[in-house]
Amino acid sequence: MRDVAIIGVGITKFGELWDLSFRQMIIEAGARALEDADIDGKQIDAMYIGNMSAGQFICQEHIASLIADHAGLAPIPSTRVEGACASGGLALRQAVISVASGVHDYVVAAGIEKMTDVMTEQATGALATAADQEWEVNAGATFPGLYALMARRHMYEFGTTEEQMAMVAVKNHNNACMNPCAQYHTRITVESVLKSPPVVLPLKLLDCSPITDGAACVIVAPAEKARKMDRVPVIVAGTGQASDTISLHSRQSLTGLMATTRAADMAYKMARVGPEDIDVAEVHDCFTIAEIMAIEDLGFCKKGEGGKLTEEGQTEIGGKIPVNTSGGLKGKGHPVGATGIAQVVEIVHQLRGDAGKRQVKGAEIGLTHNVGGTGGTAVVHIFKRGD
Repeated sequence: MRDVAIIGVGITKFGELWDLSFRQMIIEAGARALEDADIDGKQIDAMYIGNMSAGQFICQEHIASLIADHAGLAPIPSTRVEGACASGGLALRQAVISVASGVHDYVVAAGIEKMTDVMTEQATGALATAADQEWEVNAGATFPGLYALMARRHMYEFGTTEEQMAMVAVKNHNNACMNPCAQYHTRITVESVLKSPPVVLPLKLLDCSPITDGAACVIVAPAEKARKMDRVPVIVAGTGQASDTISLHSRQSLTGLMATTRAADMAYKMARVGPEDIDVAEVHDCFTIAEIMAIEDLGFCKKGEGGKLTEEGQTEIGGKIPVNTSGGLKGKGHPVGATGIAQVVEIVHQLRGDAGKRQVKGAEIGLTHNVGGTGGTAVVHIFKRGD
């Protein structure tokens, strides 16, 4: 197996992109990644595209062919990868495996979602297809409702507070203000989160990630080729993927995601590092409680101490383990198919040292954590700054 590196990254602005079509967004992100890698599109051998539900959001299936066509990359193999909100992370994992195995040399891993062309009710319904339709959705469950159940149990077992969850949102909005691609550039306060309209208590509006349009793209290549480039290479040191039951009622616990812990264990082992070695992390904060559970499941603190770690400021830039320096799903936005790739874009900038005002000083090892549904799928990647 060959060592693998990220040699180029590209991302669109995230938000309500009324003036951009689905195909325009993916072409923009891809062109930026090619420019960043300083290679020609003719060198690309294959593509993996993360997308959750173009069929419901824009009534378009067969997007792998559409993208290869409009990118001018046909007839290379182009494959759509779907794992709900983890689609982007899974696309990267497939690209890494493809290059590591020697099947291909230059592979695109991209993610995209165009979510705002439908009404909120339709978008909510499309997202709910990632839950168990028969046992959850048909009984009235929504994703805010399911994560609210997890939040309630976490509060009951560990004393986690609504204020601590609100601090996650405040931190991530602060970070998003330093990210030109983020959907929100508005600072918020704990008080404003607590006073925002209830969605499903204890989750309020400002505890929830938004509906977002956006695309992101990275280019994967053998590390030996990356080391010959003019910039510091970013090595994919570890990758892990795991599954769990799609429905909450079959889980052993509601206070953590088993798929996250398993995927993280795989990635840590492959990268030969532990949680204590991670300098910066992008985790799946679709709701504020999700970030608190993620930093516990990834081993940054003991189970039940995620709220306390957040309250102490240890997850802020400059803290013990900076989390979601991009603004996360909460502040940067959450175009579900693109989220996992956008996380990688941020970590690459951090390890290159070109993240601007949100730069983590001395960052050498980064982690991304991408979740599908309420934890039925999880994928974790670990990256190292190369020689």
